[in-house]
This record gives sequence, C-alpha cells and structure tokens, in this order.
Amino acid sequence: MAGTDKVDVAVIGAGPGGLAAAATLRQVGISSVVFDRETQLGASWRRHYDRLHLHTTRSLSALPGLPISKQYGSFVARDDVVQYLEDYARHHELSLQFGTVVSRLERAGAGWRLLTPEGPVDASSVVVATGYSNALHVPDWPGRDAFTGELIHASRYRNAAPYRGKDVLVVGTGNTGAEIAVDLVEGGAASVKLSARTPPNIVPRQFAGIPTQALGIMLRPLPAWIVDPIVALFSRLTLGDLTRYGVPKAPRGMYTQVLRDGVLPILDVGLVAALKRRQVEMVPGVEAFDGADVLLAGGKRVRPQAVVAATGYRRGLEGLCGHLGVLDARGCPTVHGSRVHPDARGVYFAGFTNPVSGALRELAKQSIRIARAIRQAQATR
Repeated sequence: MAGTDKVDVAVIGAGPGGLAAAATLRQVGISSVVFDRETQLGASWRRHYDRLHLHTTRSLSALPGLPISKQYGSFVARDDVVQYLEDYARHHELSLQFGTVVSRLERAGAGWRLLTPEGPVDASSVVVATGYSNALHVPDWPGRDAFTGELIHASRYRNAAPYRGKDVLVVGTGNTGAEIAVDLVEGGAASVKLSARTPPNIVPRQFAGIPTQALGIMLRPLPAWIVDPIVALFSRLTLGDLTRYGVPKAPRGMYTQVLRDGVLPILDVGLVAALKRRQVEMVPGVEAFDGADVLLAGGKRVRPQAVVAATGYRRGLEGLCGHLGVLDARGCPTVHGSRVHPDARGVYFAGFTNPVSGALRELAKQSIRIARAIRQAQATR
C-alpha cells in the first residue's frame, strides 16, 4: 500500500483490540487496514515472560467470531494466546500492515490523516488500539543510573535461569511483579523481595472451581461500598490474614482501587503460598539507589544483585492524539468503545480500560460496539 492511499477505516495496533475491531468491522461489511509498528501481530504478548497464563478463563476471553480452542486449557498460556491471535487474523482474513509507525493523527476534511514515515494515510474513521501497556515505565529513582547491580524492566524478564542463586528485588505489586517473584522462587533465586509502594489487594484466581473473574462480572454493576467488603471477606476466608506475613493492609478496598486508580488486584497464582513459606519477603517501596544498595521507604537498605522493575507501562498516546484534547491527566482516553470525543468525531479507542471482568472480554464487547457505531455513522453521511 502506498503511503498516500485512502482506507475506509484505519486500525492502529495489531494486538487483541485491533484485531477484534477489524474483525467486527468486516462482519458488518466495512473494510479496514490494521497498522502496527512491529513486524508481527501480538508483539507485546510475544515479549511477556515465559510462565505467563491468562488470569481470565478461556471461555470468557475469546474475541468475537472465533472461540479459543479447548486444547489450551482453562487458563491459556502465553504462546497459545499468540497462536490464537494468529489463527484469528487468518480466520477473519484481516488486512495487516506491519512496520508502520503512526506518529500522529490529524484532521483531513471529514475524516482523518495518519502521519507515517512512509507518507500520510487518509481514513474516514480511526480505531486506536495500541494497548493499555504500550510504553514501558521505569521511575527515575535517584541514583538509578549508577546502580552497580543489574536493573531491568519486567518486559525484559523471560525466566528465572539467569537469577539462580542470586538475591533479587522485584519492584511493583501488580500481577506481573507477583508472578515474577513466584517464578524466581521456583527457579532457584537465593532470596526474593517484593517491593510495594502501595499495599496490594490480593484475591484467589479461583475458589471451589469458580473463577474470580466470574465473580467480578457479577459484582461489577454494584457500587464499590458494597463490593469492597464482600471481596475483603472472600479474600480473608480463602487466603487468611496476610498481615501476619508482612503484607500491609491495602489503603483502599479492591473495587475502589480499580475505579479510582485503575489498579487491578493481584490474582494469586502462588504468591500467597510463597509469602507464607517465607520464600518471598514483602518490603516497602523504593526511594533511591546508592551504589550497590537500594534505599527503601522508612530508611531500610537492601543489597540485591538484580532488580526487576515491574513498574508498569504508560499508554504512550500523547504524540499520536494528545493534541486533540482526548486524553486525561494520566494519558488515558476520556472516551472508550462506541463513544467519541466531541472534538475528535470518528476516532474510537479500544482496550484502554482495566476492568475486573477481564480485559479481553471487555475488548470483545468494545469492538462490537465500535463496529456498530462506525456503520451507523457511515449510514448517516
């Protein structure tokens, strides 16, 4: 495709959100082209650590128009997710253009222009699906660059083999940090500390065979003041009193934390057992680095040989569409799914929410709504 060509709908991002958007558009008779800066679809999934499995169940994680094969089990492994995405793109005969960096969106008459190094691409509508975890984030800790140990972002962590026999500090208590800590324990690290600036909420991944995701779907319509105590009681009954094992009580209830901060709870896949066996030590947040030492809140010093910064990602949308006034203070779109910003009609955002009911399930629902909205918009032109 030449850079000056026109497309009906441009989809930016060939991850689950972009693929689902393109597939549902095709189902309603609208053509699209999916642009991605990488050379393969699902690039972020390919870079995840080896032991990763979906925290959501297979039956509640499929994208529209193609179920996930039962052979992948209840909680699908990373490589099987990638295979599913490849099968999904082939099944729906999606048009994918890799190696194309879309740097900026600009208005072009009644539609939009995508600026790329190869030249502009015009589209009547645009779906931005670059992902919730698009640009890695490592805090600019004082002394970080002079740290004499190894410091990596979690996106570079694959498995525990390089850390066998080493003292490792994992920074960040999201699901990634929790799973990497468990992986390090099982892989033979000499010691594992898990640093938490904000104490996390921890819930079991399933209870009595019922996935926690299913409970999240049922509880999601309720207000946080009802959900929080239910989840707290559920976690206490299933996991016990974790303050006995060095885990401070979270400052906010689980659902309040999701709604206010966009932070999901840890879905336990081994962390609680490791804490109870004293194989993982919870420590305060990182304040600074000092040579070989890491300074923690409260004045404590530790001396790990390696630090894995599971400190999350940013949306990275500022250059693409920040000038359109569609982002909030955290860099997230102010509208999602079928809703459009009044100053950017025709631009839709998919995959920038972090719901307790499951990200892939939400992506599937958003893609259907977006396709219907675009079809309706085209019908009224």
